Amino acid sequence: MHHSRRGISGPRSYQLIIFAPILPTKMSRRPAKGEYIETDTGNKVARKAILVGTQNIMLGGKSVIQPEAMIRGDLVRSQPSSSSGGQGSGSSTSVAMGRYCFLSRGSLLRPPGRLFKGIYSHMPLRMGDHVFVGEKTVVRAASIGSHVHIGHNVVIGEFAIIKDYVKVLDNTVVPPNMVIPSFTIVAGQPARVIGEVPEGAHESFELRDIYKTVGNHVRPQAP
Repeated sequence: MHHSRRGISGPRSYQLIIFAPILPTKMSRRPAKGEYIETDTGNKVARKAILVGTQNIMLGGKSVIQPEAMIRGDLVRSQPSSSSGGQGSGSSTSVAMGRYCFLSRGSLLRPPGRLFKGIYSHMPLRMGDHVFVGEKTVVRAASIGSHVHIGHNVVIGEFAIIKDYVKVLDNTVVPPNMVIPSFTIVAGQPARVIGEVPEGAHESFELRDIYKTVGNHVRPQAP
């Protein structure tokens, strides 16, 4: 179960907005010229990240969104118009991320969409904890579990489902609607299972350490 998540409120904009509705004193004002803004729940969001439809994005906390990473929170599920006005265009969550997630530069989270009863509608994209998304990777999945590593230049097709403890290698193309089982390694175009995650490798999915290397006063250490 995920801990309580705080939605991102604010107008739709292609420029990052300080979205925590709590007291601004809880945000670090000291590094005003820093590359990242840190929210009251510990999310580190680059000033040059592109968040669209921020009111529909939920971050679980302690996550990193690097510059040029984009989240399309504006792509929400279409609500059928009701003549009585009972089912209006209510607020909904289009992208939900867990804790300790990492979106690399140029990555894109885009909710999947499909045509239903003559209306093209987007469904929510849900992501668990400790999920790494590599550079220039496009994710259009329905759900991604916890402890998942997605490499660079990967395409995750619409409505794909990735279970827990999965490693997707660089340049992989996951077809739409594919279900990737837990504890597997996938690669290829189209993707296929090429191996299993070793028992002793489970710790490698933890992203707490990489989270600590990101910030206005911290420089990542050379490997």
